[in-house]
Amino acid sequence: MWDRKYRDELERRRKTASVGGGEKRIETQHGKGKLTARERLAYLFDEGSFVEINMLVESQDSRFDMDKKKIPGDGVVIGYGTVNGRVVYASSQDFTVIGGTLGEYHSKKICHIMDMALQMKVPYVSINDSGGARIEEGISSLDGYSGIFYRNTKASGVIPQISVILGPCAGGACYSPAITDFIFMAKKTANMFITGPTVVKTVMGEDINAEDLGGAGVHASKSGVVHFAYEDDKACLDGVKKLLSYLPENCDEKPPLSVGEAREESSLLEEIVPDNQRKLYDMKDVINCFADTDSFFEIQEEFAKNIVVGFVRIDGETIGVVGNNPQGGMAGSLDIDSSEKAARFVRFCDCFNIPLLTLVDVPGFFPGSRQEHGGIIRRGAKLLYAYAEATVPKVTLILRKAYGGAYIAMSSKGMGADIVFAWPIAETAVMGAEGAVSIMYGKRIEATDDPEAERARLVAEYEEQFMTPYIAAERGYIDEIILPEETRERIKSAFEALKLKDRRAAGFREHGNIPL
Repeated sequence: MWDRKYRDELERRRKTASVGGGEKRIETQHGKGKLTARERLAYLFDEGSFVEINMLVESQDSRFDMDKKKIPGDGVVIGYGTVNGRVVYASSQDFTVIGGTLGEYHSKKICHIMDMALQMKVPYVSINDSGGARIEEGISSLDGYSGIFYRNTKASGVIPQISVILGPCAGGACYSPAITDFIFMAKKTANMFITGPTVVKTVMGEDINAEDLGGAGVHASKSGVVHFAYEDDKACLDGVKKLLSYLPENCDEKPPLSVGEAREESSLLEEIVPDNQRKLYDMKDVINCFADTDSFFEIQEEFAKNIVVGFVRIDGETIGVVGNNPQGGMAGSLDIDSSEKAARFVRFCDCFNIPLLTLVDVPGFFPGSRQEHGGIIRRGAKLLYAYAEATVPKVTLILRKAYGGAYIAMSSKGMGADIVFAWPIAETAVMGAEGAVSIMYGKRIEATDDPEAERARLVAEYEEQFMTPYIAAERGYIDEIILPEETRERIKSAFEALKLKDRRAAGFREHGNIPL
């Protein structure tokens, strides 16, 4: 038998590492409503499945009394386990150890687990709770960030990458989450900003607190940086588990099949969507009529509400859905924010073999100097580019309006949609009838004895000649006109027919140059 001292020494070191910065700092962490790094991982992973590695790694820098602050683990916990029964790799910063600051060996640990995730081709989850770069280690800290950013970029489109912000995330640290696919953020206890309130006040003279500058609410609704904002650590981690249930492990796999309850409420769609083009409705109600029960998982719910993006299941199959939302603002028009939101989502789905369903009810691109000066031409082009580039199965349903350039941008036949459906109330045209008549016949109308009657006559004539879906169907721009109650069955059968689509037919190239 070995001498007991070997076992005792290992147990001592493990115990020292497991308490991080010590019980006092753990109590402080709990007092802020936050879990510790290890508690977060234990909650995220299936019970008993998480395996920690590099537990005993320490900082090797002794400058500025750093030798007195050394703690095994160096402020970050890394390892692997299973979430929903599938392998996931993760890192979790420990704020109880030197404020979770990133130094040379802290970053080496993160880079190591990222390399493993990429080599194994499984998802990577990064839990952020850090005071930023460790000033005492100087350029080594900065180089550590560059190594993480580099790996985020190399893994992009190969494995799903999810960032969870559960504390401070400032300066250069923000850019790793920004490169990843999805960002979760806890309300009140987390913030993200490139420059903090003190610097903002000193340089700009602007007095603002951390929450208003970079809190979860701001990033979820205004900047669009954050995809999901939840009340606390556990709620965020529950969201991560749910998101992972929709995603494949890597770009070579298909999303997992889920056994759920099929919903068939397409008969309600005619009641939800008015045939009066000016009346509003919520596109989410439409989605929930034909998606499997409780399967709709919306992304960026508070940002650019005029468009809805998220995942649904139809007979257990994951589908990415994009839909204009008349009730979300601007009558569902496309603008700068909604174009970028949808384009990013489309590209993610295309990376990970997730078929795309597009629900169209769009009056056009939103007009005005703010949009033009903000770059609607360049930024709206991102959506066009994303759809045209996507090679996954693409099914489109035109519910009501599909006007102008926005008709093209919302996965039209000419932009590569595999199958396009339309309801009988659908209208496809360059613009609405009243606007078209005003442009074409404005002077002629004013010259008549009864301008109102003449305008009404010409509008009716234009609608009959141009606005019905049958004209588009006659020319093959719409594959089939369907009734609302047929919606689920037609969508389901369309994706079934497209399951074996050859994505290589588009031809190989290194990459295109999206108008960023």
